[in-house]
Amino acid sequence: MSALTLGLIAAVMWGFHDVCVRFVSQKTPLMASLLTVLVIGTVFHLGVMGVQQSALFPKASVLGISTLSGVFFLAASLGLYGAFQRGPVKLVSPIIASYPILSIAWAAWNGVSISALQLGAVVLIILGVSLVAALSDDSDGDVPPMGKTIAYSILASVGFAGTFALGQMASAQAGELPVTLVTRLVAIALLLIGILTLKLPVWPGRAALPVLSLMGVADGIALLMINSAGHLPDAQYAAVASSMFGLLTIVFAWIFLKERLSTVQWLGCLIAFAGIGYLAL
Repeated sequence: MSALTLGLIAAVMWGFHDVCVRFVSQKTPLMASLLTVLVIGTVFHLGVMGVQQSALFPKASVLGISTLSGVFFLAASLGLYGAFQRGPVKLVSPIIASYPILSIAWAAWNGVSISALQLGAVVLIILGVSLVAALSDDSDGDVPPMGKTIAYSILASVGFAGTFALGQMASAQAGELPVTLVTRLVAIALLLIGILTLKLPVWPGRAALPVLSLMGVADGIALLMINSAGHLPDAQYAAVASSMFGLLTIVFAWIFLKERLSTVQWLGCLIAFAGIGYLAL
């Protein structure tokens, strides 16, 4: 399976995850929801490790990188939740969707050859995702000041790029299963410390558990797919393809929630998939 395919699987999982957020975000404490999703994703991941009879933790030489990946993963999650909670989507989404540029820059820094056409395909994907997401924002009310929203969005973008780069680097040396476990455990520990320090709710409520469980499994699959690409050629394209999750969230809302997609949004989908198609050649 190619890195691009693994990234698309991750995008589908995170797109499904974000559609589910709509069912819980209005009635469930945000940080409690995120904690539950991370914990359930980790339980799922431990199940996969049991089936694969994987070593529990990676070798010491990559433990630090795996830990740092967890810090970036939590930063990405908090930035994503914080940015979309504030909005508007037309400001937030293009900034977050830009993280593939950071992934490509990291790959180039490490000696991977990136052609002008490949870079152009990445830009097409970002433009397509941003176009679809921006046109989905029909809010016309007051929004919070943009400065903090932009900061959250940048935090999410850098967080995703860092998570994927470090996770793939460690996975290539020690296997994706133990590396991803450390990443998830670090994110959970830091989030729990923050929740307890700020005296925020820990329990999301029984009614939200079924949806949060599905979100946790989807999140568990997605992160595992990205780190699994660390062994493959052009591993950076898993991160690029995963950025399609914002577009797929809106497409899933069209399918399952009967939300409208305009002609221009469909054009944005075609643009993004054209970029994916070129990278798959």
